[in-house]
Amino acid sequence: MKNINLTMIPQTELDNIKTDLQQIKELLRKKSESDMEEQWLSSTEARKMLGVSGKTWQVYRDKRIIPFSQFGRKIKVKKVDIEAFLQDHFISSK
Repeated sequence: MKNINLTMIPQTELDNIKTDLQQIKELLRKKSESDMEEQWLSSTEARKMLGVSGKTWQVYRDKRIIPFSQFGRKIKVKKVDIEAFLQDHFISSK
C-alpha cells in the first residue's frame, strides 16, 4: 500500500493559488488567440478555407480583396484576414 502524504495549508493560501492558476489560464488563452491571429496559411489552405477555386482565388488576389504576402511564387495569407473576410460577407437568416 502506498503512503499518502497530506499537507495542510491555510485557506487564504489555497485561494491565492486558485487565483494565480486562473490568471495563468487567462494568459495562456490570450497567448493562444494571439498565436492564431499570426498564423499564416498557404494559398491552398486559404482556398480551402474560403471554398473557392484557384481562378477565384487568383481574382481575389488580383483585385486585392484579401491581403497576402508573396515571396517569389509562394503566397501566404494571415488566417485572421481570411476569417475577417468571411465575417464581413456573412449573411444572417431572417
